[in-house]
This record gives sequence, C-alpha cells and structure tokens, in this order.
Amino acid sequence: MSRQQCAGSGTPAVPQGHIREVGTTSRPMRSTRGPTMSTARNRWQTCALGTAAVAALLTSTACDSGKEDGKNPTATASPSASASAPASPGASAAPATSPSASAPASPGGGASPSPSGSAAPTAGAKPAARACSHDDLSITPSLWKTDSGQNLLITAANISGTACTLYHYPYVGFGTVVGGPLPPMGAAPRAVATLQPKEKAYAGVYMFRGGEQTVAVTALSMGYQDRAPGSNKDSAWLEQGLAARTGDLNVGRNAKVTFWNKDLRAVEDQLFRPKG
Repeated sequence: MSRQQCAGSGTPAVPQGHIREVGTTSRPMRSTRGPTMSTARNRWQTCALGTAAVAALLTSTACDSGKEDGKNPTATASPSASASAPASPGASAAPATSPSASAPASPGGGASPSPSGSAAPTAGAKPAARACSHDDLSITPSLWKTDSGQNLLITAANISGTACTLYHYPYVGFGTVVGGPLPPMGAAPRAVATLQPKEKAYAGVYMFRGGEQTVAVTALSMGYQDRAPGSNKDSAWLEQGLAARTGDLNVGRNAKVTFWNKDLRAVEDQLFRPKG
C-alpha cells in the first residue's frame, strides 16, 4: 500500500453538497472528536519505517484504525450521515423529518397561528346601545311656519342618564281617527340614531298632498321599534295631545313617516322634496 493510500484513508471524504463555506481562507477544519493531523502524521511515519512485514501489519492496523475513526461523527459529518445511508430507511427518515417538525415551533413560522386572530375581541369595540322607550324620551311635535300644515316634525330628546337608540322609524298613528302605524318613506340613513343624554333625533310625517281629501285629528300616537325591523307593533303606544301645540291637523290617506335621523336637514329634504 502506498503512502498516499495509507495517509488518505485516515481522512473520511466529505460528501458533496454538505460543505459549508465558513470563510475565505483555506485553513483545514479541526475536528473535536476525530483524529488530529499529528496523529495521522505519526501513523504515516509508522507505515513508512520498519520492515516489509511490520510495515504491512502496521499499514493494515493504521488503515483499520482510520476506518474506525471515520465512523465517529464530527460537527460536519452529522448532515452527511443521513444522506450516505440509503440502505436503512428508518435512519434516513428521522433526520429528514426532524427539521420540518421543529419548523412550526419557530415564532416567525408561517404555520404557527397568529396571536392576533380574528376571534380575539377588539379593545375599542363598544356594546350596542339599548333601544329607547317612552320613559327615555321627551317628544315635541311641531309644524313649519310656511308649510300650511302639510308636514309634521317630531323631535325626540333623550332625557335619561344613559345612551339609547331610536331604531328604524317611529310608529305613528292619530288616535282612533287614523290608525297606525304609518308606512315609512325614503331610505334608511347609514347610521342608526343613537342618542347620548340630552341629544336629539328627528322624524317627519308627511300629512297630506294639496287637493287631497283629509280628516281632522287632535291626537298623536307613537311607538318605538327594537333592533329587529317591525318589532313592538303590539306594544302600548303613547298618545299625546296636539291641540295645545299645533292646533287641529289634517291627515290624508297617503300619510307617511321618515326614518329617525340626527340630521334635521336630511329629514327636511325628504319631506319637502317634490312628490311624484
């Protein structure tokens, strides 16, 4: 056996694809567990010196010891162990799956669930205000001075100590003369009328059209809806006298009521818009 063969057998070849570039220098890596360079040099000298029989024996011993040392894993040999052992599928499967199994444990991994999921409650969310009732409101009916009594304005003020919401449109009737509720007119506003204490909301009643046959009324009956449209129709309505505030009113057969709105101009726009 030549010197190159004996000396080369003590250094296991690193499979291609498992070499990591540490720096730009060509300094050989030192293993902390395998044989050192001085040990390999001493063994090579032992093979070179002595008689042929002793050299053959020592050569065999040195080569065998190099093979034994090559089996010891080093810091760079652990990745190649799984790649160079295709005969044992159980051994190669374990290293292949262990990196992927530990990947979701990374805090920044894509597979880990986000801590800010959609199911988590938002800090700025507020509970919906309760529906307003008769006890929460002060109702004021009024007329526009230049309107000739064709439209009635209903102003609702929150006199309670907590917020409440006027949902949809008010139930409006006129005592026993014109039963309610009147149908709504126009479109619902984008936002519901939630009233803080002392805040106001408005609704308008289209009473009659010029030349239409009417009846005189002296009382106004009102009711309020919950969140569900059309709710509370069978609840008790509160009747309010009109004569002291507005005088007698006339109501036609096509009377309608607008949705609650905190913007008075939006209510007026619906009432005074040219009717088709």
